[in-house]
Amino acid sequence: MGEPINSFPSGLLPDEASPEWLNKGDNAWQLTAAAMVGLQSVPGLVILYGSMVKKKWAVNSAFMALYAFASVLLCWVMWGHQLSFGDKFTGIIGKPNVAVTQKYLLEKQYDKMIPVADYVFYQFAFAAITVILLGGSLLGRMNFYAWMLFVPLWLTFSYTVGAYTIWDKGFLSRHIIDFSGGYVIHLSSGVAGFTAAYWVGPRNPSDREHFPPNNIIHMMAGAGFLWMGWSGFNGGSPLAANEITALAVLNTHLCTATSLLVWMFFDLIFHSKSSVIGAVQGMMTGLVCITPAAGVVDTWAAMFMGVLAGSVPWYTMMILHKKSAFFQRVDDTLGVFHTHAVAGVLGGLSSGMFAKPNLIRKFYKTEHSESQQGPGLLYSIVNANEDVYAKDGFKQMGYQILGALFIAAWNVVATSLICIFVSRIVDLKMHEDELDIGDDAIHGEEAYALWGDGQRHPPLRSLTPKFPAFFRRV
Repeated sequence: MGEPINSFPSGLLPDEASPEWLNKGDNAWQLTAAAMVGLQSVPGLVILYGSMVKKKWAVNSAFMALYAFASVLLCWVMWGHQLSFGDKFTGIIGKPNVAVTQKYLLEKQYDKMIPVADYVFYQFAFAAITVILLGGSLLGRMNFYAWMLFVPLWLTFSYTVGAYTIWDKGFLSRHIIDFSGGYVIHLSSGVAGFTAAYWVGPRNPSDREHFPPNNIIHMMAGAGFLWMGWSGFNGGSPLAANEITALAVLNTHLCTATSLLVWMFFDLIFHSKSSVIGAVQGMMTGLVCITPAAGVVDTWAAMFMGVLAGSVPWYTMMILHKKSAFFQRVDDTLGVFHTHAVAGVLGGLSSGMFAKPNLIRKFYKTEHSESQQGPGLLYSIVNANEDVYAKDGFKQMGYQILGALFIAAWNVVATSLICIFVSRIVDLKMHEDELDIGDDAIHGEEAYALWGDGQRHPPLRSLTPKFPAFFRRV
């Protein structure tokens, strides 16, 4: 007999840079997915925010997103990642440590076939987009210096708690179904954004009454980055290029398309016009709603969730918000509470209802996992037998509700304390002249330089930050 033939091409053989545990396909997909999530923020939300606001706020709104993206990355590798996914410290947060050493970054990511460096970058992109989404509630009036302080503080004391509690070793991590961040990312950003908007205060009255987008085509382009980037957002959560990944991507787009169309039809029925801004809002609620369930529900359930995502947040934003004195009191610029908090809770509860037992096993119950998620309430009732009981489904729904309550309560308290602390150092809200002028007063720049624009007539006053007495009253 001849010599045995090697079963792998030379490019797939292990070497010093590709140890035996590393799967090159999984590694390539994970890096791609992380880059797609990053593109949702830069340039996705940069373009969306810069286009969805009045012209005088375009630069400031886009810059808030760009600053947050850079700031979160440094905070994430210096302490944020380990607070979220490091060694256990308490039931809600890990031990602070750096995530920059070669020894740590080149290790295997638990039972996955990728290095830790992949996971650090992927989770950074999640953390960054959460803070930027939160910022959508604050556009058009938050002092940029206050925003510079708020971002690292909120990441440290709010986001990391949600990530550790739901996704890593926290007291809810073995029970909650949150495939890609319906609670950790969207519920937290919606609640925190609404809370911060309360503390910062409302926009200039003329802005609040009339706030048209300055460029609808660019707004749609930014929305497109979000929609297509969500393939990495949900498709990256299995940390492998497997069948759950493919299902998650397909479900993501089905739910989103359904939600967009439902929102559009509601606009047509009740307002006699199909609104581009409404379609973008419907797109967003569909993306958010499917996020906690993307890889653990059937496609029919994803489309049904799209119907819910296009109708329930539409009602809370277009009807309830206008009738409620509570919602009217708080100036949530882009309606982040409705598109993210409401849709996030809707998705979390739908996950507890429609999660399919075999998909739950494939995603959560791996060889080294002690997870106890599932089954969904629907399947626990329909398929009740010796392995699946109806009480298990009700128990899962109970955990989904508990998780939503914990994330909401923590974000209200933590965000309030952070805003109060920042207000002792620098004003949370811009000064009146800055609110009137916008970008030119804040950054000395304008979004569009048409003929004759950009010429400063009287020089603007110095815009050095003011630091009032630390213990002054709010």
